[in-house]
Order: sequence, then C-alpha cells, then structure tokens
Amino acid sequence: MKIPTEITFHGIEHSPAVETAVQRWVSRLEHMYDRITKCGVTISQPHKRHRHGSEFNVSVVLEVPGAEIAATHMRHEDIYVAVADAFRAARRQLADRVDVRRGFVKTNVVGREGKVGMNMNKHRSM
Repeated sequence: MKIPTEITFHGIEHSPAVETAVQRWVSRLEHMYDRITKCGVTISQPHKRHRHGSEFNVSVVLEVPGAEIAATHMRHEDIYVAVADAFRAARRQLADRVDVRRGFVKTNVVGREGKVGMNMNKHRSM
C-alpha cells in the first residue's frame, strides 16, 4: 500500500532529489507500520544568512488511526540531514505508538494498591 504523501516546499525551489529522499523515508515507515493513512512533509528555509549558511526546517506529520504523530522543527544546514532527523524522530514516536497498541507497554497498572506502614515497636526511642 502506498502512503499518500504531501510534500510542501517553502522559501526554496522544488527539488526532485529531496522528494525522492522523502519518498524513501516514507517507504521505510510503511514497512514498519502499514496502517499510516497520510504523511505530510514541510520543508522550509526561513532565513537566508550570508555568512553562516542557512538552515532548513523539516516537519513531518503522520496520521494513523486514532492519533497524529508530529516531528516538527528539525533544523540543519544540510537539507538531507534535516529530512533524516525529522523522519527518525517520527519513526521513534511511531515505534512507541505501535508498541502501546500491540500491548508491549503497560499503560495503566490496576490493582497495585497497598499501605505503607511503620511498625512502632521497632522504632522506639530509648
């Protein structure tokens, strides 16, 4: 199943190479969890600096049944590193979500109530 992916470029020209890199990352996520319904990727370059270069901002938003996973504000001077960082952050959040849904993580332990008390006979002062 192919995940519908929307890639938006702000402040930079459209790049087929960057789009290919994004599609490769999306296919990796699809192999991890096949119930992703939508993926939105925003790549922007807010400030163009003359001396220190410019940073690229990458945001990834995944829609899965019952939730939305967002990895936003990943910045780096290299656009491919920024894309990789954003997708790695989204992958970690998706892995946590999948583990909870599959029951690998206990979310709420019920029935573990008890009383903490002190035996007064042992702690008498002399």
